[in-house]
Amino acid sequence: MLRTIGCEVTEHPFEYSTFPGKWGTPIAGVLTAVLFLVSGHAGAHGNARAALEVLIAGAALLGFFAWWLGRRGVLDLPFARERASNLVATRGVPEMWLVAHLDSKSQPIPIGVRAGAITACIAFWLAATVLALAQLFAAAPKNLWYPMTALGLLAALPVIASVVGGRSSGALDNASGVVTVLRAAELLPMHAALGVLFTSAEELGLAGARAWAREATAASAINVDGIDDVGGARLVYSGRRPHALLDHLSNGLPAASRLPPGLLMDGVALADAGWQVVNVSKGSWRTVSRIHTPRDDLAHLDGSGAEEVAALLAASIIAHTSGEKIIK
Repeated sequence: MLRTIGCEVTEHPFEYSTFPGKWGTPIAGVLTAVLFLVSGHAGAHGNARAALEVLIAGAALLGFFAWWLGRRGVLDLPFARERASNLVATRGVPEMWLVAHLDSKSQPIPIGVRAGAITACIAFWLAATVLALAQLFAAAPKNLWYPMTALGLLAALPVIASVVGGRSSGALDNASGVVTVLRAAELLPMHAALGVLFTSAEELGLAGARAWAREATAASAINVDGIDDVGGARLVYSGRRPHALLDHLSNGLPAASRLPPGLLMDGVALADAGWQVVNVSKGSWRTVSRIHTPRDDLAHLDGSGAEEVAALLAASIIAHTSGEKIIK
């Protein structure tokens, strides 16, 4: 189909480590649980200074671990290596790219629960830090550490259980995104410059997008990830707010918000590399409950959402992107 609308289509192979995508989140959950246990033990035994040091140092190490594993380790770790390919289609010299990932996965923990658990871990870490400071300077009761530690451990459990499987067909996440991108590309004028990127291994640490970001010159991108037939469209971004791109997407699309903690999309990897990126999804809380589960199948989709979002994206790009930017 991409060739029929005048695109040159090529495969871009890359190598990556499956370790961050498969085990990074569970390991982070285990380390978080250890952090709560050690700090809680110190605080409950009256050593508020040690509890505070453990919380601060542990969070710094955990943050560095997550940052390095996500940004560098997924491509650079020398073990658990695999090969994959991104599919790239270009027409003219594009400065606007439509992006979607090709792969899928399953997890025993729904994505909404995982994201909520990660947010709760952050909140309980902040609460534990406040408790350590209060104990250090205002003699707060030591027995408060027991419920605090228990809550932290409960929050860490869904994170620990977020292991990767293959029991989801990925109709919503992300066949729907691929279809939406193809349809939007089809609706754009034939003389418009266009870039289409279909990434591999998004579900394993955004590996395909990270590899492409190392290879390609930064531009603007719309990443489409999860388009249900019900619910409303949503725009989210990470890093710096992509003002220039969002100005071009105001035609019929909702206001953008920041991507919640615990959720990863290819747009994150591209934004880290300096791209102007917005991520587009559509659905409801019921939609979120299907992602990464066996219920993410074609029985729950008829494609009307993909058609709707594709039309909105194409209209926004045509109406709000200047000729100098997309017409080459």
